[in-house]
Amino acid sequence: MSLSIDIETYSSVNLKESGVYAYVDAPDFTILLFAYAFDDEKVKIVDFTAGEQIPEDVKEALTGKTIKSAFNAAFERVCLNKYFGMKMTAEYWHCTMIQALELGLPGSLAEVAKVLKIDEQKDTRGKALINYFCKPCKPTKSNNGRSRNMPFHDVEKWEIFKEYCMQDVETERAIKNKIDKFPLNESEQELYVIDQNINDRGVKIDVDFTENAISISEIYRSECVNKAAELTGLENVNSVLQIKEWLERELGEKINSLNKENVKELYSKTSNEKAKKLLFLRSQMSKTSVSKYKKMLNILCNDSRIRGVTQFYGASRTGRWAGRFVQLQNLPQNHISDLALARDVVKLGDYELFKILYDQIPNVLSELIRTAIIPSEGRRFIVSDFPAIEARVIAYLSGEKWRLDVFKNGGDIYCASASQMFKVPVEKHGINGHLRQKGKIAELALGYGGGTGALISMGAIKMGLDEDELQPLVDMWRKSNPAITHYWKEVEKCALMAVKGEPSRLPKGISFIKKSGILFIGLPSGRSIAYAKAKTGQNQFGNKSLIYCGMNQKTGKWETLETWGGKLVENIVQAFARDCLAESIKRLENKGFEINFHVHDEVIIDVPKNISSPEEIASIMSEPISWAKDLPLNADAYETEFYRKD
Repeated sequence: MSLSIDIETYSSVNLKESGVYAYVDAPDFTILLFAYAFDDEKVKIVDFTAGEQIPEDVKEALTGKTIKSAFNAAFERVCLNKYFGMKMTAEYWHCTMIQALELGLPGSLAEVAKVLKIDEQKDTRGKALINYFCKPCKPTKSNNGRSRNMPFHDVEKWEIFKEYCMQDVETERAIKNKIDKFPLNESEQELYVIDQNINDRGVKIDVDFTENAISISEIYRSECVNKAAELTGLENVNSVLQIKEWLERELGEKINSLNKENVKELYSKTSNEKAKKLLFLRSQMSKTSVSKYKKMLNILCNDSRIRGVTQFYGASRTGRWAGRFVQLQNLPQNHISDLALARDVVKLGDYELFKILYDQIPNVLSELIRTAIIPSEGRRFIVSDFPAIEARVIAYLSGEKWRLDVFKNGGDIYCASASQMFKVPVEKHGINGHLRQKGKIAELALGYGGGTGALISMGAIKMGLDEDELQPLVDMWRKSNPAITHYWKEVEKCALMAVKGEPSRLPKGISFIKKSGILFIGLPSGRSIAYAKAKTGQNQFGNKSLIYCGMNQKTGKWETLETWGGKLVENIVQAFARDCLAESIKRLENKGFEINFHVHDEVIIDVPKNISSPEEIASIMSEPISWAKDLPLNADAYETEFYRKD
């Protein structure tokens, strides 16, 4: 038996900006409507605003082992936990959104319903009704100054809202019935439960430090604004138009843009001291260093923790986690040597001392963002990651022997790659050490079939490489990695064969098969990468190519997309690496360690000060994986009193 659920709620906290955990922490949070249906029974609704109560059999189902099903089940589960004061883990929850994402489908209920062409489509009246009943309203004369709309303010709308809530259950159930022939495998369901536990647990934020960082930034920005106004005499130095016009008069040339790159270029080429001062002030005023600090406070729960910062299966196809709200996946790195001192000064809130110690205030505040994240009282963080995990995986899958030997012997892949390309020994701080940078940029850009464009995108020109060096670098890398270069072609050939109805396999547990219009690339972990509505097409060069339907990462729309061997290999490698991390997460959690969050190939664990060590954690992370025992996996670890990059 399963119970399909949809709820409608109210809170003064903005759900989109703050996430469900801060949303339910608001003192005025409440559940308005609870629509449900057991199996294929008729959908029923409970109106809490009318004093109705959930029936006993539904209560028992919520707290018992009955499978609860919802689209984005985390929302229903967290809201119900808060409303009823219960603790429901995700163990008996089935999320149809996750199941849809694993099949390469969109992450929105309405979009999935459209793509699957189910009879029970989402009610389009919902957005306006949610805005009316579920969010605060602006007090006006016409609404008698109220800040919230209640059911009795518009009885007709309320009845429509109840129908809308019930229709969502119909839609969600229809989606579930349609995709249930492709259920999450047991391992992924187990991982989903652990993921929800990690998100429920959250991580502590140093609130005083965070608020002081924002305050210091605002004081500094105000000083820059005042200096710019004094220098230029402009009414509004925040106006791009006024700044451009002033600079054009001062420099005697047309300025097309004041974006970061143009400001940097103008600053470096001009000898006009007044213009240089303004350009510097402009760069400081436009820094967004504190935006992530503000995001942390936006999603902060009452216990000074932030939650829900990772989205399970957030990255389409690869299944990697995606960042939410604070975007922990792209925090600035820290490079200043006295990180702890800088942090202490911000913690004190001493702006004058901070300004004396550090010239580039926005840059230092940016490097300190990670340090706002702290362990629980009496504990410390142990941080562990897999160095060069994608480089290890692609070598393993393709059988590039020299690379595997480098990893097995604990070598530096960037030095080894440069040595392989240039046929000379390369040491990081020794002989031919200058070539390591070329090896690094080649490794980062070329592993998935990229060419000169990929090198430029990775910053090759900014790193000092000449444009005429790029193509030879591509050629040398490919010549040095024949197995990987061949693997791109093999993967593409297998995918095209599978789309035509000819299943195939490659070594290391990679398989290709098409079912129900979906191309599945099977992984040795037991899960698959899915390409919906896959078929053969023709690319711009007139060659056969694989086309499929998916979410365009740039437009956010469901579109027909094209892919090729190098991109397929990238998906496979990233999905494989994700599954390696998933295995380590399971091991650590099953051994009683509490992961606060994880980023790419790194886990951050909240550990009591007298328990465990970085060496133990690294050892657990490095254990061979049952489905890839000969993968040269290695983990590093360190402990810290606040989150940072080692």
